[in-house]
Formats: sequence, structure tokens, C-alpha cells
Amino acid sequence: MDSRQYTYRVLWSEEDQEFVGLCAEFPSLSWLEESQEAALQGVVALVRDTLADMENAGEKIPVPLSLQNFSGKFQVRTTPETHRRLAMQAAEAGVSLNRLINSKLTEHHA
Repeated sequence: MDSRQYTYRVLWSEEDQEFVGLCAEFPSLSWLEESQEAALQGVVALVRDTLADMENAGEKIPVPLSLQNFSGKFQVRTTPETHRRLAMQAAEAGVSLNRLINSKLTEHHA
């Protein structure tokens, strides 16, 4: 597996006073550096080394999020009160509950 296919993020760590590179598929791994670029390069290299170690040990390697298939469906549990409130909002707006919730999810993404 190519370590560049995984999902990376670089954040400032106030506690460490450095940038920290993270990988979503390997939440236990991180890499600290003084620059954003070095933090990204460091965590990508760390993931590459981790993948090699996992492969050598015969461990199951996580599939990168970028290569996973998503159906577009997921189930969410909520309280009966929240379900009722959302159903009432959907009815008042003249849309399905699914459409109302989908619009609420995409509003917060933008």
C-alpha cells in the first residue's frame, strides 16, 4: 500500500509549540516538527514504515479512506424527542425527514 494514499492533517500543537502531523487511518501515530511541511513529510514516512512493519508481520493493513466505497447510507440513533422535533420540522417545511437531515448535515460541512 502506498503511504501517500492515506488521509493526513497537520495542526499546530500549542502544548508542544510545534506542528503535529496526523493520519486518520492510524490515529495512534503522530509526528512533531517546527514546520508544517516537515510534519507532513514526517508522518507520511512514519506511516510508510508502519505499513512495511505490518506487512512483514502479516498484520491486516487498513484500507485508505480514499479507496473505500461509501454507500451514502448510515443509521443514526437519537432520542424520541429529537426524532419528533425533526419530523415536525420536515413536515412544516414540506420535505421528507431524510431531506431535512441531509440538508442539515451539508449546511455544517460548507
